[in-house]
Amino acid sequence: MRDDAARIPVIVGVGQLNDRPTDPRQGLDPIGLMEAALREADRDAGTGWIARLDSLAVVDQLSFRELGDVSSPLAAKLGAKPRLCYKSSYPGGDTPILMLNEAARRIAEGEIQVAAVAGGEALRTAAQLAALRTGDDPSAHNPLRQATSGAGQPSLRQRYGLTAPVDVYPLYENAGRAAYGQTFAEAQAESGAIWSRFSEVAAENPGAWIRKPTTPEAIVTPSAENRPIAFPYNKLMVANSSVNQGAGFIVASLAAARQAGIPEDRLVYVGAGAAAHEPGDYLKRDRYDRSVSMAVSLSRALDLNGVTPSDLDLVELYSCFPCVPKMARRVIGWPVEKPATVVGGLTFGGGPIGNYMSHAVVSMVLKLRERGGNGLLFANGGYATNNHTIVLGRETFPLDVVRRDFDFQAEADAARGSVPELDETYAGPGIIETYTVLYERDGRPKFGVIVGRGPEEQRFLAKVPPSDEAGIAFLTDGKFEPVGSQGDAALEPDGDCIWSIRSAATGLGAPPAAASGTEA
Repeated sequence: MRDDAARIPVIVGVGQLNDRPTDPRQGLDPIGLMEAALREADRDAGTGWIARLDSLAVVDQLSFRELGDVSSPLAAKLGAKPRLCYKSSYPGGDTPILMLNEAARRIAEGEIQVAAVAGGEALRTAAQLAALRTGDDPSAHNPLRQATSGAGQPSLRQRYGLTAPVDVYPLYENAGRAAYGQTFAEAQAESGAIWSRFSEVAAENPGAWIRKPTTPEAIVTPSAENRPIAFPYNKLMVANSSVNQGAGFIVASLAAARQAGIPEDRLVYVGAGAAAHEPGDYLKRDRYDRSVSMAVSLSRALDLNGVTPSDLDLVELYSCFPCVPKMARRVIGWPVEKPATVVGGLTFGGGPIGNYMSHAVVSMVLKLRERGGNGLLFANGGYATNNHTIVLGRETFPLDVVRRDFDFQAEADAARGSVPELDETYAGPGIIETYTVLYERDGRPKFGVIVGRGPEEQRFLAKVPPSDEAGIAFLTDGKFEPVGSQGDAALEPDGDCIWSIRSAATGLGAPPAAASGTEA
């Protein structure tokens, strides 16, 4: 058991903070947020752990890109000299769980004894500082949209407005609603119920950014304060990146924790993880009503740890947009009546780009210390692209399980359906595979975006211009299901493909064959 204890990974310390400076020039940058979070984690673990770090992993940040790789500067600030010091390859929502899984496996393999993971985003401060320089409103500065719109996206995606995550995730929402057999009202009611419970959890969480319970009706109803962004999502249904938040945690071997005198009731054991990803190009995926890689990640994490959904006391189902926890809860059978978060979700808990799940680790550890049991952490990143799930608990997981490779990509790829050919210049009849409507900041429709299928199952993009009021209404009023409805695509001289609805009555039809077969 002594040898095993040196290889059993446990989380010994957690820390997080919200930075709300009255003057943005006094605000912490990402390095400052990470340093403060890890020093709090060190205090939580009884101090002395920073000097013992073998590994320091940092979630890449967007708010101060000029800082570059902050892992070494952070180590210097902390006075740490880890043998492994690195940042994630991108600022994705799955990266904190990836790094937790990596740290646990390295401990289980005997490669290291102590590791730390940290992340921090000062997006609110960055926007305010930019506004001071330019004289603009801070809302004009959106580092996430700026990064994605200039990140080498193919011109087709830019032409049709599908550049930032908030533009793309609604494609999953609308396809999912049709596949689940829900009406628009039923789908919005589910989103409102999930998000309202998130707000209630956030209201009780000192680490959450917005601590105010919000009703389902207030969440799903557009208003001046809750403007529509991308149909069917309003402001209160999307990740809130206007935050300054940092979080971090320390993972150690059980032997090191016991040597330091940490009581057993403060230790949280790390189990096995499972990761799988969708193709990076979201227009070259098999479907939008579910994610095979998400299902594989969740199911394999449960299987590896010998845990069933009924064994889970707590879960954190990633919640950048409602479609993600909706898909995830259907995989594991998590009821809508139970909170799917320990933080409060990315709207109310806060959406610090790639580091939200570090806050989830903090909150899960605190909850498990308090009540015991098992907790599942499911992370999602990119454009519904990357999935990573891990299980934590108050009892030891078998070492051979913790050592397991978390890469289940081959299984996900084998289960994926055929991918339709993308026709960038299609014109002719088709059906709607999925869609969204993008909005101006004043709430006016910018245009509708159709992902369509032609007679030979080829995929294409088309617009519904705002001047087509009947077309926009068909997509948004909930009277008919647009997914599966028929129409015609016509190429304009400027290169835009314009979609015309053939008949509203066809909206009562079933979704396209390629998107059917998903359980509600």
